[in-house]
Amino acid sequence: MSVDTKADVSDDETSVEEMATELGEAIADTPEYRKFEETKAEVEANEEAQEKIKKFERLRQEFMLARQTGEATQEDVTKVQEAQEDLHSLPVMSDYLAAQDELSSRLEDLNRAISAPIAVDFGQQAGGCCQDE
Repeated sequence: MSVDTKADVSDDETSVEEMATELGEAIADTPEYRKFEETKAEVEANEEAQEKIKKFERLRQEFMLARQTGEATQEDVTKVQEAQEDLHSLPVMSDYLAAQDELSSRLEDLNRAISAPIAVDFGQQAGGCCQDE
């Protein structure tokens, strides 16, 4: 009987994994995901966006280093914020960020739907009794 039980557990695991794969494929086929991938590709192909991303990342890294050494100033914060605003003002980047928000919202809805029957929020850390507070 224990052999049958192990086979049943193995079949259940395979079935759940197959359903998870199907869910992933279904998510990849949603309009939100397709739009996200499309806008991401557009940002990656846009030279101006890539230049502004590099500038923003450089300024952000410089700020983080300055903050760690206690040398960060309000001017440094302002430079990073301005670079981010400049980047986000590009239509291609604005479209990408909107698509990212829509996908994130859709995934949160899906997370709630998955978590509801089992009373576990997999978008958050599971195991409430063992979390550090």
